Amino acid sequence: MSFEVSSETLWQETLPGSSTWSHVLKRGTALRITAGGDHANVGALMLNADNFSERLNLPDTLKAQHIARLTTGAVLYSDMARILCSITDDTLGWHDPLGGCSDAAMVAAKYGPLDYQTARNDWHQNALDGFLIELAKYGLGPRDLMMNINFFSKVEVKDDGTMTFIEGHAKAAASVELRAEMNTLVILNTCQHPMDPDPAYRSVPVELEIKRVPAPAADDVCRNFRLENARGFTLTERYFL
Repeated sequence: MSFEVSSETLWQETLPGSSTWSHVLKRGTALRITAGGDHANVGALMLNADNFSERLNLPDTLKAQHIARLTTGAVLYSDMARILCSITDDTLGWHDPLGGCSDAAMVAAKYGPLDYQTARNDWHQNALDGFLIELAKYGLGPRDLMMNINFFSKVEVKDDGTMTFIEGHAKAAASVELRAEMNTLVILNTCQHPMDPDPAYRSVPVELEIKRVPAPAADDVCRNFRLENARGFTLTERYFL
């Protein structure tokens, strides 16, 4: 798969499937995630890198913007009503904020137990353990977990509350771009979505690109996506005065 690099690119790398990654995404930079194949899924956690007690709050993110999916224009609110990151570009139109993440018991029951001693790098991993290991690198633990986003996955909710995973949604080369409005610790995990009915254990890589971007202007698509977002940007910009 070709991977076009912007002249503003500061860093690029491939994150293998079934892997975890983290980085403090600085205010004024953006992270572009590009699917390296069909069936990609990228779980994501976010915290204020300057104060880990402030973190992603998906219930407030959805309520404030009257949405149940994430796409261009949506912002990701912290539990202090500030904006950690904004979604400035998206080629899919739907990223899942509801489905959660897999754990060891779920993966073993679905795909069969396969440990590192038996399969080396092909062992069956789960997103929860990946998140916890990455959080530990920053002195954080289980109590610091929060609801995660699942980029590239789509889950529909019917009127009766039934949730359905939409197969075939994520395609190779699909991409989403996150602009950091604060210095944000971003933790990513590329394990399969927990609701994916595919009986095959898949490891789909993604391409990561970090680049320098301008500050959001008055006519920014995310600032104007919902009325509440103007207030969110004001609170965030005041935090850096």
